[in-house]
Amino acid sequence: MVNVKLTKTALIVYWSKTGNTEKVATAIKQGLEDAEVQVTMKKQAEAENVDYFDYDLVCVGAPSYSWHPPEPMAKFLKDKFAAYRKEGKIKPCAPKVPGKNALIFVTYSGPHTGIDEATPAGKYMAQFFEHLGFTVLDEWYILSEFHGSLEHSTKGRMGDVRGKPTQDDLFKIKEDTESLAKKHLVQA
Repeated sequence: MVNVKLTKTALIVYWSKTGNTEKVATAIKQGLEDAEVQVTMKKQAEAENVDYFDYDLVCVGAPSYSWHPPEPMAKFLKDKFAAYRKEGKIKPCAPKVPGKNALIFVTYSGPHTGIDEATPAGKYMAQFFEHLGFTVLDEWYILSEFHGSLEHSTKGRMGDVRGKPTQDDLFKIKEDTESLAKKHLVQA
């Protein structure tokens, strides 16, 4: 009898203007690799031809802009959704597809109402995967610096967010990702 190790795979697709979301995507990649998951990481503009169904885990991340993902990410998600609908992969009752999972991550500064500015963006992105039958394992909201506005980075509801996400924040994301992968992918 031959012992065959089945390698789990993950895709990370992200959009980042100032680098905050890219830092988080990189930490997620490191955590997945530490869990011995094979990772493909792409900026949203490079991911038009990917097939979510080729992966065990799809991680999608973007900042929250006025309670939504930025337009390039929103368009990407809508276009993928339309293509999957045309292929017949969007079904009534959204039956679960075994072994297909998603992780949503959102960076935000929350200068006006805090995390409540970010959760609609995460919920919105998660719906694309729930409609496909993927299990959304989690939604992560990462407090981040508001680049270009000292006032929004220091006097907002979340306090002084300059320098966020910090190296400690990114290390925790890496560790949390490794744990999530080991629980849901590696030992699954």
